[in-house]
Amino acid sequence: MPRLGDLLAGKDVLMQQSADVLAERFGVPRDSDAVGAFVPGRVEFLGKHTDYAGGRSLLMTVRKGFRLVAAARNDDIIRITAGPAFEDVCEFAYGQTPPHEPGHWVNYASTVGRRVKANFAETVKLRGADIAFASDLPVAAGMSSSSALIVAVFLAISEINRLAETETYRREIHNNIDLAAYLGCLEMGLSFGTLTGRAGVGTFGGSEDHTSMLCCKPETLSQFSFAPSVFERDISFPIGMEMVIACSGVEAVKTGPALEKYNRASIRARKAAEAYNRATGDECKNLRDVAVRVGADGLTEGMETIRRGSADEDGKLNLPERFKQFYREDQQIIPAVGDALAGGNVEAIGKPVDASHAGARAGLENLIPETDFLQQSARQLGAAAASYFGAGFGGAVWAMIAEDRVEEFRIAWEQTYKQHFPEPAKRAEFFITEPGAPAHVV
Repeated sequence: MPRLGDLLAGKDVLMQQSADVLAERFGVPRDSDAVGAFVPGRVEFLGKHTDYAGGRSLLMTVRKGFRLVAAARNDDIIRITAGPAFEDVCEFAYGQTPPHEPGHWVNYASTVGRRVKANFAETVKLRGADIAFASDLPVAAGMSSSSALIVAVFLAISEINRLAETETYRREIHNNIDLAAYLGCLEMGLSFGTLTGRAGVGTFGGSEDHTSMLCCKPETLSQFSFAPSVFERDISFPIGMEMVIACSGVEAVKTGPALEKYNRASIRARKAAEAYNRATGDECKNLRDVAVRVGADGLTEGMETIRRGSADEDGKLNLPERFKQFYREDQQIIPAVGDALAGGNVEAIGKPVDASHAGARAGLENLIPETDFLQQSARQLGAAAASYFGAGFGGAVWAMIAEDRVEEFRIAWEQTYKQHFPEPAKRAEFFITEPGAPAHVV
């Protein structure tokens, strides 16, 4: 484990800032053992609301993300600070949740503390930590900053308490894919094997975000399927291409009324599978099971069966359309785009990616005018492909463009957006990236 002074002397500015807070504000000696962690944001290249329904996603990370520095304490208190000037300080013991405003980051940090106590306190005498974190990742922009914080806090606490050396950990978590699935369950409040669940953060999602952060590779798009999590393939990012991310300036929040909208897509997926089972007597666990059951030419059959099995009270949920969106994304679009990229045929991905974006309108009902415009204008400006990603109801859009045009494209895309949406454009951010490195602990 490095010393705090080592992290203060490193080249990463945000890591240095976090380490400096521990030394100067929290009074942690510079010769103390310390943990540094980097957790990137993720881009869901394809796989819109598929993971919790058993489907597949095509994923990458960006070069922006969270930097966190932690030092062990001699009690069970977690003291954590963040903010532009690290002015926001929260303190709580394992198992506690301090009072906070809806959406405050301490909800994610304390959720980790509650779950760690529930799963590991009988095995390890848990040591608390002084923690400072900083991020250059746009907040509530669809790159899953909330899940990145959960991963970062868990990695730090796990390293300080050597959780990975315990029998409890080794019994259920054997690799980073397992760890990602566990952290997805932690966030949702679900059990993972014998690791009993406790109340999560309130979202009904999956482990796509955590998997991308822990398992993706530089210069690579990685394909996984979920529930259970399975690695399917890596695809080299196309040579000569770059990604431009447009954060719309409309926050993709998951609190208050927005939480209900976000969770509705998950509820519709679950109810669509239940409707299929009701009509057929089958026992499909999720929409992936339904898609496999109806087969390669079974989209229409699946939709009609779900329509027959829909309960009267679910009529307004349009469950057949939710299945259509899932089926096309999981069974048709992702395999076709992945095959085209693996074969070096970038020109072939534009139309199926367009179809993925359009399928979200009726199937997920989570597009907003700003992200819809960003996708369409990116294509008009010459992007090989473009799509919104993440939870929806705000957030960001990615665009793939030739590297010799990337800066010209970024400027034109941003200017066009400002002309049509001047108010959210004040909060928007447009940046260039390539697939980056996964999370790691220093």
